[in-house]
Amino acid sequence: MRILIDIGHPAHVHLFRNFYSEMVCRGHSVFVTVKNIESAKSLLAKYKIPFIEIGSKRDGLGGKFIGQLSFLRQLHSICKQYKIEFAIGSSITIAHVSSISRIKSFVFDDDDSVVQPLMARFGHPFADYLVSPDVLNYERKKKQHITYAGYHELAYLHPNRFIPDPSVLKDAGLQTGEPFFIMRFNAFKAHHDVGIHGISIENKKRLIEILSKKGKVFITTERDIEPEFKGYQLKVSPEKAHSLIYYATMLIGDSQTMTSESAVLGTPAIRSNSFVGRISYLEEEEHKYQLTFGFLPDQSEAMFAKIEELLSLPDLKADWQKRRLSLLQDKIDVTAFFVWLISNYPESLETIKKNPEYQYNFR
Repeated sequence: MRILIDIGHPAHVHLFRNFYSEMVCRGHSVFVTVKNIESAKSLLAKYKIPFIEIGSKRDGLGGKFIGQLSFLRQLHSICKQYKIEFAIGSSITIAHVSSISRIKSFVFDDDDSVVQPLMARFGHPFADYLVSPDVLNYERKKKQHITYAGYHELAYLHPNRFIPDPSVLKDAGLQTGEPFFIMRFNAFKAHHDVGIHGISIENKKRLIEILSKKGKVFITTERDIEPEFKGYQLKVSPEKAHSLIYYATMLIGDSQTMTSESAVLGTPAIRSNSFVGRISYLEEEEHKYQLTFGFLPDQSEAMFAKIEELLSLPDLKADWQKRRLSLLQDKIDVTAFFVWLISNYPESLETIKKNPEYQYNFR
């Protein structure tokens, strides 16, 4: 097979890096394209994954539209040059490329249509196959829709794929067992982030004041950190960030992905932004497995009360690891499922359609 993986966000590197390695080991030709995102390119380099850069993202809806036309032209040219048969990723670009070529596209999308209406309207209809967590089964209308029992984060944080590295504690200047907190703040620059708000500067300062009395505080952001928070900036190598999350006492922030990562690793997570209550996989992690808690920006007092409540629990981490095990019992090794799905196409589609329970062979 000749496969193209399109990367549009650092999280996509993690989503597909194990898939990439397994497919290459099986003798397939796999090509990776990536937008000019330094953190994504750095991760690809860390994992020794060759890539082709296809330009930079732009801000504003008009800029994004112009940029999208450029991405489409470049990706179409690359697919012709390398005789690509399958294009996979989470971008609208691969869906559009497949619609004007013979390439089969698999769009891996875990977001509800309500939070990304442009992707739902202008991306999903053009994809050959839409692959999503089964918590979204209720809203996907596309005929060729494939669901699985898992989340994107379980493609790289399932126990079959991830073992925490305790050396990260030393890298961060921590002792084994020392309490510490990670705060994660988003830039909210994507097309679906218009009008979206996260944690205010005032509440960030209040969080630091509360948490620093209980342990060390580390801050990680998508873009430049505010000057007053420079002293808390996380300086651990990005590929070790998940190990640090695993050992953290708690994660607090306004990021969807890192909240879910924290949940599947068994670390309590608090999230505050305008998306709360609208994202199905996070709602499941919160209300079914009680691994995370979400608060709207105007619910800051409730958020602070929950943080204080959690910090008062004597066996917080042990309790969360039990909740994590409950989640893992219901979910699959997502990478193993992806590899089987693509490697055995088109027979795999017929198998999963006739017997959805077949996916549980990939635990």
